[in-house]
This record gives sequence, C-alpha cells and structure tokens, in this order.
Amino acid sequence: MNSFIQLILNRRTCRAFSEKDVCESDVKQILDCALSSPSGMNLQTWSFIAIMNREKIQQLAQAVKKALNRDENYNMYNPSVLILTTNDKESRFREVDNACAMENIYLSCEALGLGCVWINQLKDCYDVPEVRKILTELGVPENHGVYGSAAIGYKLQESSPKQIKATYKIVK
Repeated sequence: MNSFIQLILNRRTCRAFSEKDVCESDVKQILDCALSSPSGMNLQTWSFIAIMNREKIQQLAQAVKKALNRDENYNMYNPSVLILTTNDKESRFREVDNACAMENIYLSCEALGLGCVWINQLKDCYDVPEVRKILTELGVPENHGVYGSAAIGYKLQESSPKQIKATYKIVK
C-alpha cells in the first residue's frame, strides 16, 4: 500500500502528551503544511499562530474554561504546542479553509511522529473579552475568528485502532 495512504489510515487523535517539547523546526514544517492547504478561490485569508509556550497555552485554556464554564480540569490536554487556525470572520470559506488546514496539520504531525488533537472550543468564545484580549496579545487579528486549534505534542502512548462507523457506497 502507498505510504501516504497508510499514514492517513494509521492516524489517530492523541489526547495525552509527554512533557517533551516539540522542536521549532518541526513546528515550522507543520506550519508550512498548513499554508499549503487548499483554499476557496485561493484567497488564503487565514492566519496560523503557533504557541510554543506552555504557560501562555494554559493562560488561554483558563480563559476558555471560564468563558465556556468548563470543568476545573480543562487544560486543552496540556500540549507542548498549540496552533491557532484563524480566518477573516467575513470570509465565506473561513470554516472549510481552516478545516483543510487542520487536516494538513494532523497529517504532518503523524508524519513527524507527533500526536495531535483538534480543540474546538475557541470557535465558540473567540470574541469573549477575556479570551479576545489573550488572542490579541498572541497576534490574532481583530477581524479574525479562531475556527480550529491543534494541540500538539509527543504521544504519551499509542492510540488503539478506531472503529470505523461510517460507510461508503460506489455507484456505477
């Protein structure tokens, strides 16, 4: 089987990370893969911000936890890196463009031996004042929403194979 197809089929979400930090060169490769994602009409209205500081990640996690009334243990899985995928709030392709970028992030993490989990909560609270203040400090443009975040780190353990529930049909 083709090695890229095998990578896709083997990819699993990781929700438990080791304390080992991801190196900046790997983060840059992941960001290059995000930038290479398809974009509606090739507008590329997105922005990607990699936070490689656990304290800043947890500061953002605490603001999200408060904004969404999450349980006391909420910490975005305590990753080494958090990549924010942002896009112009007025872009008609914002969510699908960022979903394509998130898939490239997922696959590049798998290729580099890293774990990744999609953090969805920011899409529901990016304009809550306490959250927006932190996002602004991190460099998210005021006219951008956060439509996906990737928590990334070294896998604490390998994930077990997932059960495929959906089916497909081929019509000739």
